[in-house]
Amino acid sequence: MNRLIHIGFGNIVNTSKIIAIVSPDSAPVKRLVQRAKEAGTAIDATQGRKTKSVLVMENSQIVLSALLPETIAGRAQENLSKEEPPGEEEESSEE
Repeated sequence: MNRLIHIGFGNIVNTSKIIAIVSPDSAPVKRLVQRAKEAGTAIDATQGRKTKSVLVMENSQIVLSALLPETIAGRAQENLSKEEPPGEEEESSEE
């Protein structure tokens, strides 16, 4: 099921499409961001703020966010825990 999370400034992404959430500080990630900007596959959701996390999406796009990776990962984890409400196991294959 598709779950959406807020990544700052009213921007929302689909958690099922996220491959990784990384810090933008390392040289390889900086190169990844630069190449994505050159190729037009970078989505800047920072609203002019400093980029604090880079979301690598499954379609080879990247999303830049001004929120910390820990914040975004925490929101994604909250959504995962909400996916399976207690006592409602409709898709159980053990029957």
